[in-house]
Amino acid sequence: MPEESTTPDLEESSRRLREALSRGDLDAAVAIYAPDAAWDVSLLGLEGVFEGREAIRGALEDLIAPYEDMEFVTEEFRDLGSSVTLVVFHARGRLRGSTGFVESRTAFVATWANGLIERNTTYLDPDHARAAAERLAEERG
Repeated sequence: MPEESTTPDLEESSRRLREALSRGDLDAAVAIYAPDAAWDVSLLGLEGVFEGREAIRGALEDLIAPYEDMEFVTEEFRDLGSSVTLVVFHARGRLRGSTGFVESRTAFVATWANGLIERNTTYLDPDHARAAAERLAEERG
């Protein structure tokens, strides 16, 4: 009888996070983060780093609150080993009271521990994110 893997499926966890965000379920979204996780948005020119699930939940709430019909689609997922992943998302949402949609493309480099995100850094440029993820995986190697 084959042994069942005890290694968390990081792609599946990433998919669950994306789906939770698309349906506005912030409790499910932050459940993918470790209790003391950090989300670094400084490369977007924003506040910096949100630490802990409560702060991350608040940041996600602020991010999606202005929109209706929000959808997050994964364009690329890479597990680089050493518990490092790269995800490129395409987000699309309609501002409340508007008929037009806003779209963006962002990349996330995450480190994982015990199947939960311990640190997530957001990049506007997927190429920069790929390079950073590869360096990080090599350093953690």
